[in-house]
Amino acid sequence: MVVRFLGGNNMSKGLKLSEILVTVLIAVVFAIIYNLWWFAYNVAQVAGVHIEQLTYGVWFMAAIVAYLIIPKPGIALIAEFAAGAGETIVMGKFDIPTIVYAILQGLACEIIFAIFKYKSRSLMVAILAGLATALISFPVDYYYGYLAEVAGWNLLLFIIFRSISGIVIAGLLSYLIVKALDQTGVTKLFRPASQKDYDNL
Repeated sequence: MVVRFLGGNNMSKGLKLSEILVTVLIAVVFAIIYNLWWFAYNVAQVAGVHIEQLTYGVWFMAAIVAYLIIPKPGIALIAEFAAGAGETIVMGKFDIPTIVYAILQGLACEIIFAIFKYKSRSLMVAILAGLATALISFPVDYYYGYLAEVAGWNLLLFIIFRSISGIVIAGLLSYLIVKALDQTGVTKLFRPASQKDYDNL
């Protein structure tokens, strides 16, 4: 079974049911990680000066990891949305802001991947996607009032630290995880890795 997504022109550009299921599985794993990560975030928050923002990139990883494994249009959006929805399920309550963040973060990644025509799985693309997800989160923070009490140099630190986290954790770490999975052959179960795949990493 193949699902047409984002106007694919041929069967190879559509999403297979198996690819969607793998993406959802990745999202479920990250939904659990996202919930557990609040503990680390809250501990870091005690240190002050927005150190906790250096851990924030974990919440951007689902979309990037999923895309690096299955580089097709729509994968990043599905992964981040499903992870966000899964996070609310694990929390035991429906949280609209979480869903909004998830959708926008997934779309930010899709824009970056689309710029490279969904053909690159390079470190640079992963880092750009991580940075894009960090940047798209700031307007949402502002809308929900999370930045109301952050001003001046505190706001600057807030932005810098989260952007760094997007680059290092969401971008670099996601890339390293998928590269390791490729080299162990795990991803061959649903995406046979050719020499070209490794060259693109």
